[in-house]
Amino acid sequence: MPIHPTAIVDPAASIADTADIGPFCVIGADVHVGMRTRMMGHVFVEGPIDIGDDNLFYPYSTVGVAPQDLKYKGERSETKIGHRNLIREFVTIHRGTEGGGMLTSIGSDNLLSAYTHVAHDVRIGNHTVLSHGATLGGHVLVDDYAVVGAYCGIHQFCRVGRFAMIGGYSVVTQDVLPFATTVSSRENKIFGANRVGLERRGYHDDVIEPLQTAFRLLTRAGLNTTQAIERIKTELPRTAELTELLDFIAQSERGFIK
Repeated sequence: MPIHPTAIVDPAASIADTADIGPFCVIGADVHVGMRTRMMGHVFVEGPIDIGDDNLFYPYSTVGVAPQDLKYKGERSETKIGHRNLIREFVTIHRGTEGGGMLTSIGSDNLLSAYTHVAHDVRIGNHTVLSHGATLGGHVLVDDYAVVGAYCGIHQFCRVGRFAMIGGYSVVTQDVLPFATTVSSRENKIFGANRVGLERRGYHDDVIEPLQTAFRLLTRAGLNTTQAIERIKTELPRTAELTELLDFIAQSERGFIK
């Protein structure tokens, strides 16, 4: 396998034959690196961690290190990263804690732009984009195809639903509804369905329009949440996406941005 002579690789690490470890990388014990995964240089990886195939780590990313959580006492928690992810410069990914299931996980086909921070016990799905400087507090859940704008801060324990689009510099302290375009400072606002993102993924008006109407009922019809949900249930066609939206609201423990 191509390992640069300046790289430091612990004998207890497991590196696939087709992986590529660049100059000045440091790979610790209990690290598994999958096939064709490349670490360009100056990447620091600490185990236990399982990294899948075809990932590309740009220089100065720090992966799998101990969390910035004062409750962490050195328990043997871990990190899992799937396949075909792009991890850009100065990304930081921290492993899990006992209070969060002992695991930080990132799925497949994600882009983590420069300076993204993934805190302990975060769960990221597939096909997401975390723009540069995005900061995910501990225990945050990010569902598939979500886009987190540049320099967003997401409070610990918040959820970001599928196909959500969060505008840059948002301060997110509550759950972000799936399929919505949301911009949040300290004054939280929702601007309706994430039409462009949904159309790009092949969704048509028979799905998008009920979502758009649902968001209008939730945010601009002068109704409280219970009244809005009742009208959504009685007046709109029950698409799978609308059911997912209503289930997301029902399961929200922190409330959601309106």
